[in-house]
Amino acid sequence: MALKLGCVVMAAGNARRFGENKLAAGVGGRSLILRALEAVPGEEFEKVAVVTQYPEVMELAERFRFSAVRNEHPDWGISHTIRLGLESLGNCAGAMFLVSDQPLLRQESVRALAELWQSRPDNIAALAHGGVRGNPCVFPARFFPELLALTEDRGGNTVIRRHEEDLILLETAEQELTDVDTRSALAELEQ
Repeated sequence: MALKLGCVVMAAGNARRFGENKLAAGVGGRSLILRALEAVPGEEFEKVAVVTQYPEVMELAERFRFSAVRNEHPDWGISHTIRLGLESLGNCAGAMFLVSDQPLLRQESVRALAELWQSRPDNIAALAHGGVRGNPCVFPARFFPELLALTEDRGGNTVIRRHEEDLILLETAEQELTDVDTRSALAELEQ
C-alpha cells in the first residue's frame, strides 16, 4: 500500500528579478502556473496544496481541485511558503515541493519521482540532470521539523545540505529542470 504523499506547489514569490507576476507569463501560449499545475499527477498525492499570494492562481488551483492556500506574507520568504504548504497537507508520510517556474517539467517525471520515493521512503528524493540536483524534491516526514524551522529565504536546500547522505536522485532531461527567473530566460526558452 502506498504511503500518503502530499504535494506543495510553491507559487507565492514576488518575482523581483522578473519584474512582475511571472506566473502569468506564457510559454507556448500557456502560462507558467498553468504548466506547473498540469505537471502535477493529482492521483499520486493525498493532497495538493498550491501556496500563492495571487487570487488568479488560487482560482486556477481550485479548478484543478487542488487546495488553494493564501500566503499573505510572501515577503517573509520561501520558508513561510514551505510552512503554509506543510501545515495544509496534514498527516502525510512525505511531501513533494514543486516550484512553479519550470515550464518544461513533465507530469511523467513528477510521477516517476513520487514512485521512486514510495520505493525508498526514508530518503529525500529529487530530480536531477547529470547528477546535479534540481526540483521538485520529496522530503519524508522525519524532516518536517527542520523544514518548519527554516526562516526567511532559506528553503529545502538548507535541509538537503545537512543530509546529503539521505539524498537519492532521479535523472531527467536537462530542459525539464530549467527555471524562468528573468525575462531573458523566458525569451530563450520560447526560442
